[in-house]
Amino acid sequence: MVNIALLILCFGFGIILRQSGRLPDNAPAALNGFIIHISLPAVILLYVHELPINASLVYPVMAPWILFCIGLLVFIGIAKVAQWSPQTTGGLILAGSLANTSFLGLPMIETFYGASFIGVGILIDQLGTYMVLSTLGIVVAATYSSSQPGGFCASSVIRKIIKFAPFQALVLALLLRPIAFPEDVTQLLGRLSSTLAPLALVSVGYQLRLGDLSGRLSALTCGLLFKLVIGPILVTFVLVKLLHTTGQMTQVTIFEAAMAPQIGAAIVAIEHKLDPPLVTLMVGIGIPLSFLTLPMWWYVLHGL
Repeated sequence: MVNIALLILCFGFGIILRQSGRLPDNAPAALNGFIIHISLPAVILLYVHELPINASLVYPVMAPWILFCIGLLVFIGIAKVAQWSPQTTGGLILAGSLANTSFLGLPMIETFYGASFIGVGILIDQLGTYMVLSTLGIVVAATYSSSQPGGFCASSVIRKIIKFAPFQALVLALLLRPIAFPEDVTQLLGRLSSTLAPLALVSVGYQLRLGDLSGRLSALTCGLLFKLVIGPILVTFVLVKLLHTTGQMTQVTIFEAAMAPQIGAAIVAIEHKLDPPLVTLMVGIGIPLSFLTLPMWWYVLHGL
């Protein structure tokens, strides 16, 4: 529960800092830059390097990819009908299709399913959510970014993926798996990775303005409804009805898919100017709202 308290406190600190005027207006840009280039790579290097990988964990790892691909198709389809801008569409794809499977997901797993399933949560987070963000996520960000007025440019997207610091960290972590990290390196990465949640929530809280709801309520409702309800239902259909998986591991996998929007994906969307006010609202409202929806999901999943 300490992690959940940390999320709430840092989010509140961000709001207080903005209202107090103690930080410059461009403070979130500096925080987001540190998160993308230091905190996220440290998290990936630390956890992917030591993850146990075996065949029984294929479906949990697949779930974030399934959720993202479904979200991609759903939001593109709705965007055509609603006539959303490319920036709004891209922001919703990132914020609405990737779950907060670590800083919210792991303490929630421990609370509802016990500490023995935290390893599954880490695997879902690192080989699922963060790998999706580092590959398909950056493709979406680059494609829908305002820096791409001419539409999709394959070479430009590939360059962005290669230059994306978390992707570089992912490749390095996989290459270094046969080599044990010295204890000092592990501790250093641990210290750096621990900055992700506090800085990200302060940044989101600092940028949250309820006045931004004007003109964005329908998109926000659509995004949160998919992320917290419809998306996990569709993941459940794929895993249970199509792939015939059952048991507590399946429950934990779906439970992770039902988490609030991922903070890292929101930061990437904001960095690429994909409707930052909407993305900030998705995270700022989605996290507290998930405290209500997640117990419901646990109750529903209990019968699987």
